[in-house]
Amino acid sequence: MPESQSHKRAKGKAAKKEVPIKGGRRLDALRGNNAIEVERGGTKALINKALSRLDTQKSKNKILRVPQKDMNTSAELAKKKGIHVTITNLSKTRRKKT
Repeated sequence: MPESQSHKRAKGKAAKKEVPIKGGRRLDALRGNNAIEVERGGTKALINKALSRLDTQKSKNKILRVPQKDMNTSAELAKKKGIHVTITNLSKTRRKKT
């Protein structure tokens, strides 16, 4: 399924997009020392999958971009999984660190 325009915008000007990772999965983007994952679905299962994709990047700063209404849920799930990640809204105006 092709990406929506808002999904592409949320990735930003990343150097590498759709980077293959272990397990036949793909990380949304790598930009310098940042691993970026955009999750617009909003369910806990989809957010957990996005967090597990980010967790494969050990020496990168991890950024999870979600709609603003899902930021609290994402922060709780990241804390529960023990993943240090920066959670931002899609327009990158607000952020939370876990």
